[in-house]
Amino acid sequence: MIPNQHNAGAGSHQPAVFRMAVLDTDLDHILPSSVLPPFWAKLVVGSVAIVCFARSYDGDFVFDDSEAIVNNKDLQAETPLGDLWHHDFWGSRLSSNTSHKSYRPLTVLTFRINYYLSGGFHPVGFHVVNILLHSGISVLMVDVFSVLFGGLQYTSKGRRLHLAPRASLLAALLFAVHPVHTECVAGVVGRADLLCALFFLLSFLGYCKAFRESNKEGAHSSTFWVLLSIFLGAVAMLCKEQGITVLGLNAVFDILVIGKFNVLEIVQKVLHKDKSLENLGMLRNGGLLFRMTLLTSGGAGMLYVRWRIMGTGPPAFTEVDNPASFADSMLAVNYNYYYSLNAWLLLCPWWLCFDWSMGCIPLIKSISDWRVIALAALWFCLIGLICQALCSEDGHKRRILTLGLGFLVIPFLPASNLFFRVGFVVAERVLYLPSVGYCVLLTFGFGALSKHTKKKKLIAAVVLGILFINTLRCVLRSGEWRSEEQLFRSALSVCPLNAKVHYNIGKNLADKGNQTAAIRYYREAVRLNPKYVHAMNNLGNILKERNELQEAEELLSLAVQIQPDFAAAWMNLGIVQNSLKRFEAAEQSYRTAIKHRRKYPDCYYNLGRLYADLNRHVDALNAWRNATVLKPEHSLAWNNMIILLDNTGNLAQAEAVGREALELIPNDHSLMFSLANVLGKSQKYKESEALFLKAIKANPNAASYHGNLAVLYHRWGHLDLAKKHYEISLQLDPTASGTKENYGLLRRKLELMQKKAV
Repeated sequence: MIPNQHNAGAGSHQPAVFRMAVLDTDLDHILPSSVLPPFWAKLVVGSVAIVCFARSYDGDFVFDDSEAIVNNKDLQAETPLGDLWHHDFWGSRLSSNTSHKSYRPLTVLTFRINYYLSGGFHPVGFHVVNILLHSGISVLMVDVFSVLFGGLQYTSKGRRLHLAPRASLLAALLFAVHPVHTECVAGVVGRADLLCALFFLLSFLGYCKAFRESNKEGAHSSTFWVLLSIFLGAVAMLCKEQGITVLGLNAVFDILVIGKFNVLEIVQKVLHKDKSLENLGMLRNGGLLFRMTLLTSGGAGMLYVRWRIMGTGPPAFTEVDNPASFADSMLAVNYNYYYSLNAWLLLCPWWLCFDWSMGCIPLIKSISDWRVIALAALWFCLIGLICQALCSEDGHKRRILTLGLGFLVIPFLPASNLFFRVGFVVAERVLYLPSVGYCVLLTFGFGALSKHTKKKKLIAAVVLGILFINTLRCVLRSGEWRSEEQLFRSALSVCPLNAKVHYNIGKNLADKGNQTAAIRYYREAVRLNPKYVHAMNNLGNILKERNELQEAEELLSLAVQIQPDFAAAWMNLGIVQNSLKRFEAAEQSYRTAIKHRRKYPDCYYNLGRLYADLNRHVDALNAWRNATVLKPEHSLAWNNMIILLDNTGNLAQAEAVGREALELIPNDHSLMFSLANVLGKSQKYKESEALFLKAIKANPNAASYHGNLAVLYHRWGHLDLAKKHYEISLQLDPTASGTKENYGLLRRKLELMQKKAV
């Protein structure tokens, strides 16, 4: 049986309520009473949350959005819905050794719904949903903070009393405007954290409802709420793995707050060998033990199912992802330094970066490193707070500090490296839920200061200043997340030693065609991290395009030496070796790339080009056919097959391949052009003309399209039309020697015809 408890958590004695009322009254000079009713409080918080991040609503897909959304086939209707339950967050099969094992099917499902409703990859709809989710969570925080600060007291009708309206409003505002949330809200992939937080908080509030005294059904109703809480925790975990920690938080809430477990009292009784310890109420509380059994069973069941779905072992991360976890010494020191940096981001969220890996935070290698002071300060504060939370004689203080620390620490545990290695150094997104605990502690601190100082106006000014500055920072940071160029450049001042920052700026510049600037940033990325194979690969590609083949080959050879299974680098190395006329080496590189990535259509295409250069026509056709089997929309492979068959006189086969290609890619004007040439040679002039005209309509400025159509008319005897299209072709490309020659022949023929007519 679960006992009904009146005033659970706040104590059943009037003094506990009085202290809470005093604390809330102390905040009156900061928050006017006119916004204290719950409806208005929630309206203010929700509106402020929207204002903070509204600037990001029309931003692009940036950074990880490309892989998780744009390149994720799980969002498209062609992928069966059932596949979402067997794929990771990025669309790879969980059983694959290359999978990151991030299992978030419900988050991916919301992306898929967004894609369907938006009619494609239009980022506005995705961003609006994220902003509204943060606003809704901020509104929900008013109720959560009301429980944390005011405890659980219910009216005779079962409605919970809001005993700390000012404290809950202030804490909710601090949460709504915290700049560390920008990554979750402005970055679309941050929806995993938002959805996880939403169901996490609903699970916590559901667990709180198990202690309503007005439950007529008694234990049955309480058990229902506990089970519902466990279910919502499972839903949170299906949005992001962090969600399972809500079960731990609920257990702490039940034992230390509802059960009023006083560590100081227990320690004193143990030291004095007090016989009353044997009759400790908590140990004899069957309801508490029953709830703990449900929570433990639920958590174990979730972990077991998660382990079965994951299939293989944990994901394999590299040293650049999390260097401290690969360090031979000072492992604990570096982990604790990472914790202190996370705490600093909560305290002073001014220096924010989209990525903190790859040299952004150098390892502590000696105890004499001055940064050790940071982790010493962190543990000094934490130990002090923990002692107060567990040993204070003030039950009100114990409840607030316990729950504040619980929200701060427990959701952060999956990112702490304590249980398994994670793939990042510091990640702002994982602080979304822990920031709830920070807001609790900060609000409690302001209340305590207000109570013990006469300078209340100064405290009010500080609080309002924090809210204003954080709001301004949110607006500015949201603007930086609107485009990759702004986001990547904003990181230079925060993490100038981060090779990934320079790499991403270089990639962004290369995509815009600024190769000279891109080379500079790629070189800096390789200098900062001499084993950065992706930077080497991209730099090698640009050098290849600029015909700096020798250096390109050196870079790509080094990349595959560092990472032998880097298929893309093997393929690019093959392209460079082909350009250097080192055909055997090129073939070997292509074959190695295919060995490491069996389904690699682009590599088959390049292998086909190599065989074509060596006049190994059958091998070339087979390679291009493999490319089209793996990727039916591979236009270049189809075109090369048609052209090779055309050039070798196999017109019937070329025509068949061309028609097959156009059935799969009906709007590809280059395929129309290639097939039109084949049909013209087969004297199927009418059909050839129709395809040429269709290709010209799709791409009217292609000189070769007009030139070859002119040749068709020339053969067909439509000389005036031939003359017209020769002239258009020469206007578009005056240097085309073949067109000039054919045009000259046509003009001479027309002149002879005119003379004969005279």
